[in-house]
Amino acid sequence: MNRAIIALDLGGTKLAGALFSDAGHLLHRQIAELPAQKGEAVGELIVQTIAEIQEEFASNYQIHSIGLCVPGIYRSETKCVWAPNIQGWENFPLWKRLQAVSRGAEVYIDSDRACCILGEVWQGSARRCKDAIFMTVGTGIGAGILAGGEVLRGAQDIAGAIGWMALDRPYREAFESCGCFEHYASGEGIAKTIKDIIRVKSPAGSLNGKPLEQLTARDVFAAYDQGVPQAVEAMTVVVGFWGMATANLISLFNPEKIIFGGGVFGPASFLLPQIRKEAAKWAQPISMQHVELTTSALGNDAGLYGAAYQTLKAQNKRPHGTEI
Repeated sequence: MNRAIIALDLGGTKLAGALFSDAGHLLHRQIAELPAQKGEAVGELIVQTIAEIQEEFASNYQIHSIGLCVPGIYRSETKCVWAPNIQGWENFPLWKRLQAVSRGAEVYIDSDRACCILGEVWQGSARRCKDAIFMTVGTGIGAGILAGGEVLRGAQDIAGAIGWMALDRPYREAFESCGCFEHYASGEGIAKTIKDIIRVKSPAGSLNGKPLEQLTARDVFAAYDQGVPQAVEAMTVVVGFWGMATANLISLFNPEKIIFGGGVFGPASFLLPQIRKEAAKWAQPISMQHVELTTSALGNDAGLYGAAYQTLKAQNKRPHGTEI
């Protein structure tokens, strides 16, 4: 019987579930919206999704592992999860909950930052890399950092929280909840940046007729494409922050590649040449010369692929960097 892995990617609003072969083939994929009440209900949704995939495929595949990607911190010592965007998940005993329904499969959990870079190593833009960084820009900003072939984790498994990079001064209270870099240059930060620009000239202003309180990053990109001056000004500010952060990562880690992903890349992929030009002003010049800036080959599924690959890597089923 063919061997397979159940993989799950838990986001702030959705849960993706999938079945992968050990060779990296995506056999099945499904999406569910998170319940409004969140908390315990999210745990139940994960259990339900695993059960659905087990029922559909267990007769044809030996499901030997379950891998889960979470939007926060997995504390490996206690096997609990801290997920700030899920109510009641300050110390949620997720591993224990999944182990109880695993039907003998081994359960592995990791952060979305780690899983995204692992997914790109396995099947995406970081194949054959030993030093690479996945910068995810969406509602928040984070980085999965691969150094010497291993994910860099830090003392409390928080390494890669680059949304907290200090890239501006003086310090502002607005940075307290999310960090300086994330405040300006995340998906929500892009909207904040253009609102600040418009309010300087007109407190009750709008962008292409849309009220300020309703603006999103997508509205800013659409206005940028049309050459709207406020949008061009806002994206110049944002690209400046992306470039500085990229330069800092290049100087610190000397990576082979920096891979841009998350909900904003997409739409912002065309800005990579400008980001590189800005980064080159600040970065260590030899490292800058040799690094490649690129976008995710797996798109929104990078974390899902990484959730599956972490199980193979943990079990030493496939050496790092092996070509599939």
